[in-house]
Amino acid sequence: MKIAVVAANGRAAQKIVAEALNRGIAVTAFGRGAENKTAAADYVQKDIMDLTKEDLTGFDAVVDGFGAWVEEALPMHVTTSQRLCDLLSGTDTRLLIVGGAGSLYVNPEHTAVVADGPDFPEEFKPLANAQAQELAALRQRNDVKWTFISPAGDFQADGERSGKYILAGEELTLNAKGESIISYADYAIAMVDEIEKGAHIQQRISVVREG
Repeated sequence: MKIAVVAANGRAAQKIVAEALNRGIAVTAFGRGAENKTAAADYVQKDIMDLTKEDLTGFDAVVDGFGAWVEEALPMHVTTSQRLCDLLSGTDTRLLIVGGAGSLYVNPEHTAVVADGPDFPEEFKPLANAQAQELAALRQRNDVKWTFISPAGDFQADGERSGKYILAGEELTLNAKGESIISYADYAIAMVDEIEKGAHIQQRISVVREG
């Protein structure tokens, strides 16, 4: 199996690269910066918006690790993932997106999301909205084999690698301890499992650490 990871120097993306390599998957990392912060031996310095169809030809899957935090850059969540969709349109190459938890539903009717809750931090609402818009745009793409993977609410960059997670769907799911938590390392396990299985095409799924 051969995959590409774009925006690969992000911390979640680095974990995904390492997890894939540990399983013997061939990884090409693409990053905007000159420095390769990943464990991949194959690194291409190229911004997402400069990628071409040829750059992504021959891969079984492409992982989009893009993340923006400052408000003026938040619309790039939609712009970059749609760019990748355009490049992969009509191909068998799967596109897996590192998503967010704010758009997970909190009721069976799917009319309310995590970001609507009174306890959701105000400073994270713009990011949650941007990633919700990204997911909405993906749902319009029937020409791409995309999968949007939302982490748990508490997404811990330096959390331990437990090796255990619960695979869930569109609704916020708590573990046996009543927690919505997962480390970047465990999220990477879930991501690479999905890369290998390809079981949720054109779906959003979510993951939480097993309690």
